[in-house]
Amino acid sequence: MLIALIARDKPGALQTRLDNRSAHLAYIEETGVVSQAGPLLNSDAMIGSLIILDVEDLAAAQSWADGDPYAKAGLFQSVELIPWKKVIG
Repeated sequence: MLIALIARDKPGALQTRLDNRSAHLAYIEETGVVSQAGPLLNSDAMIGSLIILDVEDLAAAQSWADGDPYAKAGLFQSVELIPWKKVIG
């Protein structure tokens, strides 16, 4: 099941993002469930994340989101998990 994780950073939290980026990227690689991922941008600054998870169900997506080093560091103002259907690409 594909799940879109859309997370918005707390205002002024760029340093938190930068401080935890390597742990976040290692988590993505270690878990092996991320199909696509990248930062949301405001001009050229990172302000959030879009991650496509390929997991068993919504509970697995929530578990992954809870374990993300960004989430553990308190980076996000909000996180949405939305079932997604790949049509193109």
